[in-house]
Amino acid sequence: MTNGDRIERLYRTGDLPDEELSALLVSLDQKEFEHLCERACEVREKVYGKEVYLRGLIEFSNYCRNDCYYCGIRKSNRLADRYRLAEDEIVACSDAGYELGFRTFVLQSGEDLSYTTADICRIVSRIRSRHPDCAVTLSIGEKSRSEYQAYYDAGAERYLLRQETSNPVHYRKLHPPGLSIENRKRCLYDLREIGYQVGCGIMVGTPGQTPEYIIEDLRFMQKLDPQMIGIGPFIHHKDTPFRNQPDGTLQDTLHLLAILRLMFPHILLPATTALGTIHPLGREMGIRAGANVVMPNLSPRGVRKKYLLYDGKICTGDEAAECRACMERRIAATGYKVVVSRGDYRA
Repeated sequence: MTNGDRIERLYRTGDLPDEELSALLVSLDQKEFEHLCERACEVREKVYGKEVYLRGLIEFSNYCRNDCYYCGIRKSNRLADRYRLAEDEIVACSDAGYELGFRTFVLQSGEDLSYTTADICRIVSRIRSRHPDCAVTLSIGEKSRSEYQAYYDAGAERYLLRQETSNPVHYRKLHPPGLSIENRKRCLYDLREIGYQVGCGIMVGTPGQTPEYIIEDLRFMQKLDPQMIGIGPFIHHKDTPFRNQPDGTLQDTLHLLAILRLMFPHILLPATTALGTIHPLGREMGIRAGANVVMPNLSPRGVRKKYLLYDGKICTGDEAAECRACMERRIAATGYKVVVSRGDYRA
């Protein structure tokens, strides 16, 4: 079977045996890659048309209790310039974003225990009461089921929690003792059962990653059946144990984006900031590979350079309005269009 045959079979059926998926991950030439992306865009347009959805990202704290080996805001990084936004500042970011046409806000932080469950619930509730036509997404890490339930009851409808890898051996290479893939998966299943639209995902090219591990990730995602999948290339940070590790590649990430679109036709799939960091046109390439979400930054300019999970992060100096206008122009250049919408998952 040729790669062209594999692409057509994946396009028709939405799945392939493991060895066929592995071939698409590692052995595409340029013509085959273009064929894969064309099919991915066809599938995306059947569900979402030409629409691309904006998520207004509010990075409200870079404190974290964890010490993940790849992350620039890990607890042990004493060179990180720490900050926390006050509740009113977070709400003000959502107000500014609403005026710019954002209808989904993503509240993201490290696992910062200074914000209590009541604090997060109050922030979510305030944003929802001020902007009832908007969705609030949380991305604040591993919590208990009761905490997730409280956030949901306060008005949070979506939750992003990338598993980073689904294999226990690989997970151990990326994380210190005390963190486990078993608990990560428990969190994701709790979120699904409560009723959230759930987002999972991985980094592409992390130290020790193999095609077999990526296929294990794909099988876990099939079992979880999420509404969102976020992937991006691993990019090292100079103040972490992985400072000398090679970065993931643009091509590998785009391959996987297109495969994900064919395997999960209805998924909300971001073209991430990390893609734009690894290549000036990375996000546009992501859109052309089947992505349909972008996440401009609404955080105050004074803190954007402090939320550095990896080196070289782009758009840390732009005003929110500049970032929004720039993104709209970039998306238009791909032949797609930004729409003012919550951008809900379409079953």
